[in-house]
Amino acid sequence: MLWIFPGQPLLREQVTPDDADFYALADLCRAHCGYDLITHQPVPGRLISHHTSLQIYGVAMSLYRARRLRSEGCIPGLISEHSLGIYAALAASGTVSEQDALELVSRIGSCMARMGAVEEYSLGCPIGLPIDPVEAAARNNGVFVANYNTSRHFLLAGSTQGIEAALAECQAAGAFSVSIFPCEAPLHTPLMAEIAADLAAIVAEYHFAEPQIPLIESLGQTSLTADAIPAFLVDELQQPVYWERTWKAVRATGFNRCIEVGSGQALTKFNRWIDSE
Repeated sequence: MLWIFPGQPLLREQVTPDDADFYALADLCRAHCGYDLITHQPVPGRLISHHTSLQIYGVAMSLYRARRLRSEGCIPGLISEHSLGIYAALAASGTVSEQDALELVSRIGSCMARMGAVEEYSLGCPIGLPIDPVEAAARNNGVFVANYNTSRHFLLAGSTQGIEAALAECQAAGAFSVSIFPCEAPLHTPLMAEIAADLAAIVAEYHFAEPQIPLIESLGQTSLTADAIPAFLVDELQQPVYWERTWKAVRATGFNRCIEVGSGQALTKFNRWIDSE
């Protein structure tokens, strides 16, 4: 059984779980992130941006789903991750505690949010084009391909003005869908080097054990070791997510059962698209 952990959701789910596992994670979020998982508000006295709260929520829901799966006797033989899904994936592999996973995403999210205070960033999603015209549109407009999700589904990141221009170029080249989303930081691009030292300082405060379950990362498709994790957590925010390569790599290991452990089904849809080709 393969468990895959998605990154930040765009929206929260409408139904809130009502069980001991969810309330235990809600307690951890309040105590260690300053975020109320039930009301979706910061606890009194804390300031948390909208995007950071979604990042905390996404990791918390992945941790919750992992708890429920284990209670049903479902144990993974392999784990993989996409973007900020790495934090819940680390906890699921036994590398860090749930508390540390939540603290990490909260602190790193707050660090990234500071970038949005001085520059307006967005994400752009062109669908339907092959990679060459997408990369050309990114280069022409000073933005970057942040996610290589499938052969025809990509995510761009950079300044809002650059993203708008790049999406217009993609649409003119024949993309059948383009969409734009505001963000606080240009994740998975070289622009993140601006805060790399701050991110490294946060990561350095945590201990990472050897994964008890193999964890395949979505940058180079290698199996992470404890020694490699601190540098990876900083590097992966400065480089693209290669999900299509990652899915093909884990499929090549022989795993044919997969569960998306988190909010939504984005990775499951990507996998179906990849498999159909």
